[in-house]
This record gives sequence, structure tokens and C-alpha cells, in this order.
Amino acid sequence: MAIAIGQTGLAGDLTLQVKRGRVKAPLSWKVKNNLRPAFIHGYIGKKIGLLAAKYLPVTTIVSELALQRYDREERQWIDYGVVGHKVVTTPAAELICDGFQGVAMPDWFYHGLGSGSTAAVVADTALETEFTVQYLLDNIRATGTQTEEAASPQVYETVATNTVDAVAIAREHNIINQAATGGGSMLDRTVFAEINLSASDAIQSTYRLTVQAGG
Repeated sequence: MAIAIGQTGLAGDLTLQVKRGRVKAPLSWKVKNNLRPAFIHGYIGKKIGLLAAKYLPVTTIVSELALQRYDREERQWIDYGVVGHKVVTTPAAELICDGFQGVAMPDWFYHGLGSGSTAAVVADTALETEFTVQYLLDNIRATGTQTEEAASPQVYETVATNTVDAVAIAREHNIINQAATGGGSMLDRTVFAEINLSASDAIQSTYRLTVQAGG
């Protein structure tokens, strides 16, 4: 029986790259966004509205939008937190009143993104400059989930993720009742500090609408 004895050498470099699953947005971005007059106005308005509903016979409807961005290159989520509290539109309020009269309510669970920076006002009917071919599926907004908080059934929540396939700057978001761009009845438009997106990045938007009964 012959037995072969020898040596085998292995050589090379091993590089490990660790990515955290979720990180906070830069403090500079938070300061820039939260010092905007629209953010401050919306935040104060929400607090006063909920406080008034708690102690006075006043019913309020308030909203908030939270955003996270998936950085495809870094392979991590960046949490921007709540970026705005306004604004539910007048046309949406009119459609809600129509609903009490038997008119079918819009399916408000589609999430749109755009690059417009003009402040949101109650008369808005669409995003200022909505993404079109920047969406992963051209001209198609993300479809959101629909839930209500178990502990607070008066809070409506919808969550969706829009992925882009081109470089883009996101500055505005809306909740609307149509998947295709170029139309639909808008419930809410929120403007925020710019978020730069590279191809294959994504933004997850969490929108909450609270209907608080009067106290």
C-alpha cells in the first residue's frame, strides 16, 4: 500500500463588512426638516387639536407621516422618523362628507412621491412634481397596507414602499386613491426636507390619520 504525504497551502484575503439593519437619519437632516415653519405649525396644530378634543366637545382629524429609506449600496434602512403633520386637504374633507350621504368613499391607500417643495396647503389636489418613470414600475404608485391600531381603533394606518430605478430627490408624499399617476383624489400631502435617492433605493412611508372624538 502506498501512502502519499504532502502539504497543501491556501492563501488569500478575507474581508468582512458588517452593516447595521437600521440607523437614524443624520442629525443635520432632522434639524433642517424639523425647523421648517410647516413642520412646527403642523406639530403644534396636532398637539392643540388632540388636547382640545380631550377636554372640549371638539372632534379633530390629524395626521402624521413617518419615512424610512433603504440605501441599496449600504444595505441598511435609514429612519427619518416623523417628517410632517400636514395636510389633510379640503377636497378630501368634502369627500368624507359625501360618504355620509351614501357616496362611496375613496380607497385612500396608495402612496405617491415627488420632488416638489412648495408648502402643502388644504386646496392641494395633487403632488407638485410627482415621480413618473422614477418609480420602479413606471407611473405606478405603491399600494399600502390598511390597518387600525389595536389600542387606538380611531387611528387609521397605511404603510407602503416605493422603490426607484433612477436617481431622484424626494421632497413630497401623498395618500391618494389611484395607483396610476396623473389622477386620483388626494387625501393628504406632506412636504419634507429633501431625501436623495439612488437607483434601487426605496422609501417606506407610514401614514397615520387620527380621528379623535370630542371630550
